[in-house]
Amino acid sequence: MKNKHIFLQNLGRVSYKPAWDYQTLLFEKIITQKTHSQNTEPTENYLLLCEHNHVYTLGKSGKIENLLISANELIEKGIEFYKINRGGDITYHGLGQIVGYPILDLENFATDIHWYMRSLEEVIIRTLADFGIRAERLQGLTGVWIDTKQHPRKICAMGVKTSRWVTMHGFALNVNTELDFFNYIVPCGIADKGVTSMQKELGKEILMQEVENTIIKHFAEVFEAQISETSILAIKKPHS
Repeated sequence: MKNKHIFLQNLGRVSYKPAWDYQTLLFEKIITQKTHSQNTEPTENYLLLCEHNHVYTLGKSGKIENLLISANELIEKGIEFYKINRGGDITYHGLGQIVGYPILDLENFATDIHWYMRSLEEVIIRTLADFGIRAERLQGLTGVWIDTKQHPRKICAMGVKTSRWVTMHGFALNVNTELDFFNYIVPCGIADKGVTSMQKELGKEILMQEVENTIIKHFAEVFEAQISETSILAIKKPHS
């Protein structure tokens, strides 16, 4: 029986590694349940939302040459760096950005990775429309884009990992993000297109909570799911 209930967990501001470890814990818990021959209980689904300290992450197919500064410069600027197990190239996470980690058993929804990626994009496209931003897909590239015909610029990056139809990693929506941090990388390995944020497009700071609430609403719509908040297991928070 398909379980279309999703547990929402807001991790708040958290360093990258503890959040990665936490989503891995949930990811592996679901996979273990699916591979246990005696199991008859429906698998669970999770949506984690958070905001990271400054960090660059390089996907398994990414090129280290797309990190444009040295290890010493990373330390000087207070930016962490991790090679991780999602698809895609290099991206930035930081303050003013909403990062979403859906840990879903796609057998509860649709066993189709293409459908899953397009559904994530649809959630963000609908969210941005509610704030008066016309966003769309760009053929051949993942993520959500602005002004695709004239001056394409990415407002939301995406990269996922799947195993046995269970997902992890996800999306990063630039809300009030300090875009200068993208100057030290070739974002997603794409050199000829820009990066933007909701704040830049609208010319004003946006309330993060309003955007999060809108994402949750559209996630429930697109995935035809029921979403309810639940408690978080112990997770190490960053020092202020």
